[in-house]
Amino acid sequence: MEISDILIYQDNDIIVVEKPVNMPTQPDKTGDEALSTFLERNLVPGKEVYVGVVHRLDRPVGGVMVFARSRLAAEKLSTQMKTRECEKYYLAVVYGKVNPPTGTLVDYLWKDGHRNVSQVVAAHHPDAKKASLAYRVVGFHEEKALSLVEIELHTGRHHQIRVQWQSRGHPVYGDQKYGRGFTRGGQQLALWSYRLGFTHPKTGEYLIFQKKPPARYPWILFPSWYKD
Repeated sequence: MEISDILIYQDNDIIVVEKPVNMPTQPDKTGDEALSTFLERNLVPGKEVYVGVVHRLDRPVGGVMVFARSRLAAEKLSTQMKTRECEKYYLAVVYGKVNPPTGTLVDYLWKDGHRNVSQVVAAHHPDAKKASLAYRVVGFHEEKALSLVEIELHTGRHHQIRVQWQSRGHPVYGDQKYGRGFTRGGQQLALWSYRLGFTHPKTGEYLIFQKKPPARYPWILFPSWYKD
């Protein structure tokens, strides 16, 4: 993989890239090369540079991400992420027909750190964290009984999108962790970070970056999405 394969935008303060699926955002216990490490080593030929992680995508999730190129930029971007001043939109293919076609999902989630899973719990659970997202159905494939859903993420909880949809009987296609009874081995998780908006940490300009998911199954079941 080359930098040019994933680069969307860069300047002296930020770098926006398309995260490859099945690549960790940061180093983990697998020892596989992380995206942050790859950028540090390859952004400037022959020189290792600072790359600040300001948000994360689950390993099987691909799509738009921003990294900081200075500690000051990292601080400002991290603040935007925490205070929800940025916009994060995802696309997901989920099992079944989603009704109503638009809505908001609000739950309380608890992360089991020992098993690296999250689940919906009662609001009074001592470690519960509120999770919220808005959605709209943008496509339905009758034969495969799969829905294409656009998601605006309001909070960034552990495995949030995957858990909230699974709890409603619509697990994300290819989810090997939460799609039991639906997903078969070898299927790729159909969850994609397709739109990211934030204020540039130096210029103050509001920037929006978009990247469509790859034209492969199950995304290709919804060809109208790829029309400009």
